[in-house]
Amino acid sequence: MSAPRRRVWRSLTLRLGVIYVALFLTSTAAMFGAAYWIGVYQPLLHETGSVRTEAGNLAAVDRAAGRDALLRALEARRASGPRRAFDALIAPDGKVLIANLPSWPDDPVPGWALLEADAYKGGQERDYEALVVEQRLDDGTRLIVGRDVEDIDDRDELFTIGSAWLIVVAAFLAIAGSFAMSAAVGQRIDAVTRTARRVMAGSLTERIPLRGTGDDFDELADALNLMLARIEESVESVRRVSDNVAHELRTPLARLHADLDELRTAESEAERQRLAEQAVNEAERLQSIFDALLRIARIESGRHLAGMKPVDLSTLLADAIEFHLPEAEARGQRIESRVAPGLVIEGDRHLIFQAVSNLLDNAGKYGGEGGTIGVTASAAGAGARIEISDTGPGIAPEYRERVKERFFRVPDTAGQPGTGLGLALVAAIVAFHKGRMEIGDAGPGAKVVLSF
Repeated sequence: MSAPRRRVWRSLTLRLGVIYVALFLTSTAAMFGAAYWIGVYQPLLHETGSVRTEAGNLAAVDRAAGRDALLRALEARRASGPRRAFDALIAPDGKVLIANLPSWPDDPVPGWALLEADAYKGGQERDYEALVVEQRLDDGTRLIVGRDVEDIDDRDELFTIGSAWLIVVAAFLAIAGSFAMSAAVGQRIDAVTRTARRVMAGSLTERIPLRGTGDDFDELADALNLMLARIEESVESVRRVSDNVAHELRTPLARLHADLDELRTAESEAERQRLAEQAVNEAERLQSIFDALLRIARIESGRHLAGMKPVDLSTLLADAIEFHLPEAEARGQRIESRVAPGLVIEGDRHLIFQAVSNLLDNAGKYGGEGGTIGVTASAAGAGARIEISDTGPGIAPEYRERVKERFFRVPDTAGQPGTGLGLALVAAIVAFHKGRMEIGDAGPGAKVVLSF
């Protein structure tokens, strides 16, 4: 058996289709059974009971009033009733005393029977089906009486033939539909599988084709395509980070190596001291880079052990401002604070303090001598909104998203001290708290808005 055929037989869709076919045919058979019971079997039982009652009454007439009375009763019966009446009265010696049945069985009728009772009139045949019962009279005479049930017999034939054809056609269509549905679903799944294999082979630009029908598979394909796009962005980001890490570490490592190499041959104590301090500074810079990268990675991967609890945001901002105030004053800068009292959010106090501290540090470094740092905080629905701004050169619109990447630095500020990890850490902390970080224009200067 070929692989596609084996896949069809193993298909869950096909198995569900077969189960559906079985349930459909079972329910159809049950429906026809109920219709047959109501339309055929019950009317036959009713007519059988009526004919038995008539046979008993006629036998009683024979016992009470004699044979002539019975013959008159049979003649009268033929002209009465909603259905055509049939009868046959056969003496013990086989002589027919009266009959309008064209034929009857030689042996006694057990229970009830259906007999052909077709009649010919004017060269035309009239179809009749007689439901008959037999009553043995006291002298052994056979009394056979019946009524026409041709209409019930027609329904019986219609039900039998119609139900057989309907079940066969329904089974064929249901099975064919199951195969068609399995094949259609299999094609859509194969498209997903082929795309996944090409992505695993390294082609991250592959996407699952959409048919534009808006069905469940299109929605699934669209969600998977969005996931693939995010994966491609993440891999590209990792590549950029790897390149940036190599670039950022190359300079301090080269300086550290040079300082240590010169330290081995330095002659004076002062020279050795200077080189040792430079080496320590470069080592501390490397340590700060690795610490920041590790912290960002732990936060983004969810491995940070957060102490999520109510945080007094108003007090936290006041503490952060107080911490950075001496450095701002040394640059001749002012910090203007407009923080609403009593702001409380759920979060990790240390991480939020780190984010605010990084933003204040950036505002101080890039805000320019004698500039102003603005800190605003207010309630926003069930959360809070923090805005930190400066009066420096600002961040061009094309860089406002990229500055959240590790090691990215705006070209105009590349000469400023720093690692390029501050805003990346802030973005990770805000995302960890399911908040939002926006970078805009303070006119002049830059502003960063954190929404928790």
